[in-house]
Amino acid sequence: MRIRLCSSSQTRAMLLDQAGIDFIQESVDFDEERVNAVNAKNFVYQATLGKYETNLKAFGFEDYPLVVADTVVTSQGHILRKARCIDDARNILMTQSGNVTSIITCMIYHSKSKKIIDISQTDYIFNAFNQDDLEAYLESGEWRGKAGACMVEGFCKSYIKEVRGFESTAMGLCVEVLQTFMDK
Repeated sequence: MRIRLCSSSQTRAMLLDQAGIDFIQESVDFDEERVNAVNAKNFVYQATLGKYETNLKAFGFEDYPLVVADTVVTSQGHILRKARCIDDARNILMTQSGNVTSIITCMIYHSKSKKIIDISQTDYIFNAFNQDDLEAYLESGEWRGKAGACMVEGFCKSYIKEVRGFESTAMGLCVEVLQTFMDK
């Protein structure tokens, strides 16, 4: 069965590829800046719901089931959004350095027979980031467009002390949960 991934994220596409899920990738943008929420789970739910409603209007779900997702990062009680500039990215990453960082992904799967909303969380306990490594990562620009400027599959990987949850959740789409609900 083929699904429609309503996201421009190459990481989400890679996760579906690796899981052997057939998909097409096309989406209509939703402005997450309009979301006003006091906690991370509410924020990620509201952002995903906004993306879902926007993409449902554009594509429907009759030809392919829709999959929409959003991810938010939180550490030390702060919602860590996408960094706007290199200084913002530095501050966001320093909040995570040596601390517990939770990466929360909300996903909506909607087919002809079911609609599933899932919120999954993966916690990372990071060792303190080396300042030279951090500056090299910042200069690389790989943090751009990443929730919390965090790349658990990249820069942050060598600093992971402990993981609680699925890595796919932290990468933006919990394929383990998605596979259990997909129509066969």
